[in-house]
Amino acid sequence: MHDPFHGMILKRLNPRLDPHYFGNVILGATISASADDLLTRDLGWGAGLIHETVATWDDSTVRREIAAWEREPRMSLYGIAEGPTISMGSSPRFPIYEADFGWGRPLAVRSGRNNKCDGKVMVNPAREGDGGVVLEVTLASETMARLEADDELMQYVSIEKKEVVVEF
Repeated sequence: MHDPFHGMILKRLNPRLDPHYFGNVILGATISASADDLLTRDLGWGAGLIHETVATWDDSTVRREIAAWEREPRMSLYGIAEGPTISMGSSPRFPIYEADFGWGRPLAVRSGRNNKCDGKVMVNPAREGDGGVVLEVTLASETMARLEADDELMQYVSIEKKEVVVEF
């Protein structure tokens, strides 16, 4: 199986991990922006911030973060943060739909009940494999009610089959 995501990880570390390595480490990067910047700039600006941060995570960054954790171990509780937070996980590059455990290709990928908090976004590739992505967004009831009450936002939203579809 060709795995472009795994190849990307291997290239970031020196020496590279064995191609048969099986395991994971989750390291979080923090990206901050003011509400004013997010409201006055376009979506590409925000995506650029994320891209710039991810691009800096090379071998030395990963090893520095692991060494810091070894000196001062800490646990992170999902959903506990100062101020409004969006937490992103998964990857649209991970070939999840190539996984077949004898039942055929998955029909859909969802994260289940784990790590749910207000503002959690999981990004997965679309099943069709056409470069599209599926966003699984978790919002608290209060947050969703405030969004639904925002007339400006709702002019870009349509509701189909009880799923919210945002159109840009």
